[in-house]
Amino acid sequence: MERTIKRSLSFGDLTLKITDVGEDLHLLLTGGEKPHLGCTVLAIPRPSLTGSKKTGVTSSVLNMTGHKDEAICRYMAEEMARRENKVTVCTGGFHVDNITKKQIDEVLLAVKDMI
Repeated sequence: MERTIKRSLSFGDLTLKITDVGEDLHLLLTGGEKPHLGCTVLAIPRPSLTGSKKTGVTSSVLNMTGHKDEAICRYMAEEMARRENKVTVCTGGFHVDNITKKQIDEVLLAVKDMI
């Protein structure tokens, strides 16, 4: 099954495609002026290492040199892995030339809402 979530920002759009891959999940996040594959994060749910009942996550990251998509992809992969208790891969990239701090904050709020 595949689900698509779209968010319009004041300066562009974000698209998140969530695909079931057997018992696992694949997230593809694209948007901005130059959508690309800037980062891939693999998040694996596991029991907490502190003994709490909260699900922990172990993540591995592949990042394109010079790209800053890790914060978004890591957040999305880890949140979905933790919440759904499924191995989750998030791939994606969002780019806007000369992005401002206010615009970055807008992207982060949209990503949190989408996930």
